[in-house]
Amino acid sequence: MTIDDPTQPRQPRSRALLALFLVVVIGMGIFVGTQSAPGSWYQELEKPVFNPPNWIFAPVWTVLYVFIAVAGWRTFLRAPRSMAMKFWYGQMALNWIWSPVFFVFHLTWAAFAVIAAMLILIILFVGKNWCADRVSAALFLPYALWVGFAGLLNFSLALLN
Repeated sequence: MTIDDPTQPRQPRSRALLALFLVVVIGMGIFVGTQSAPGSWYQELEKPVFNPPNWIFAPVWTVLYVFIAVAGWRTFLRAPRSMAMKFWYGQMALNWIWSPVFFVFHLTWAAFAVIAAMLILIILFVGKNWCADRVSAALFLPYALWVGFAGLLNFSLALLN
């Protein structure tokens, strides 16, 4: 290890990389969220009884985006070309396209396919990291639960409407 080995979490380049992961993940999440905010179409949908209030989504996603960024950063430091990192990139891309598919294009069934694929990649990321980096895997567990719930909500909205 050298004094500026970027694979060491406490090195300046590693911290800069963490900042980059946080800015990109949270920044894109905010951008996508503001560009595809639920409108009157969503308000008029018939909702299942377990539909949470709209105000809950922004704080939950903000916390989850921090967890996602940290897990991606840790995985990138350890194995930037690994299958776990490919799963991370894939789930992130699906995460960012779900909102436009659902809220902009109103394609509830296509959005369900996106969220189902995202959940699969999240689970694969956890599985790939479980032995190599349990912290990264554990950071994805609340995300997997939330996306599972969101998938159920998406499925219910598609069925009801």
